[in-house]
Amino acid sequence: MQALLDAALANPWATLDRLIDGPLHPGGEAATQDLLDRADVATGTRVLDVGCGAGEAVALAADRGAMAMGVDPDPGRSDGRALRGDATRLPVADASVDVVLSECVLCLTDLNRSLAEIERVVAPGGRLALSDVVVADDAPEIPDRLAEAFCLTGARSRADLRDRLTDAGFSVAGVRDHREDLLAMRDDIGVDYEGLLGAMGERGRRAQDAIADLEAAVEDGRVSYVSVVATV
Repeated sequence: MQALLDAALANPWATLDRLIDGPLHPGGEAATQDLLDRADVATGTRVLDVGCGAGEAVALAADRGAMAMGVDPDPGRSDGRALRGDATRLPVADASVDVVLSECVLCLTDLNRSLAEIERVVAPGGRLALSDVVVADDAPEIPDRLAEAFCLTGARSRADLRDRLTDAGFSVAGVRDHREDLLAMRDDIGVDYEGLLGAMGERGRRAQDAIADLEAAVEDGRVSYVSVVATV
């Protein structure tokens, strides 16, 4: 049991990929389509998906007629439409992209460096369409490995996210909250944490308490999920 938990925490994305059908973020494909709509992605739009993973969002953009590519440290099943790289060092030319898409990724990076890179590659008048986890000041502290698994390592408040975007040169029209999508994703995963962790002694009880605190914070809105479309 201990080895199973260690493997899941060592590679949470692979674990989630086995549990979830579709994109590994709250709202799934419908949320991606909504972001693409809001960013005016259509025929001929040059789209770069930062943190593209297996390439589901790249395929959705391409289905609209967009010229879509992805960037990821490990592109996976991207059908050759992805470059190896990361958000802080994008392997594309200056002002070569109309829309940068980034879903549940930037909180895991150095945000200031990532936004500077995105601002570099987006053409004048282009857009950044992102979604990410946000936290309130009184959000619970959880162990580092669980924080990474639940995308909380670099999560910040709504206000801080908006300020960082503004400081990086983006104009933000508004921030939409998607807490219901986060709750639905939790329910869809359906992992029996109590059963898995209850047999692991003190370490399991600590992890179980941390997950219970996190679930309470999601329920009352101290941890949530938001989306933003910002222009250069």
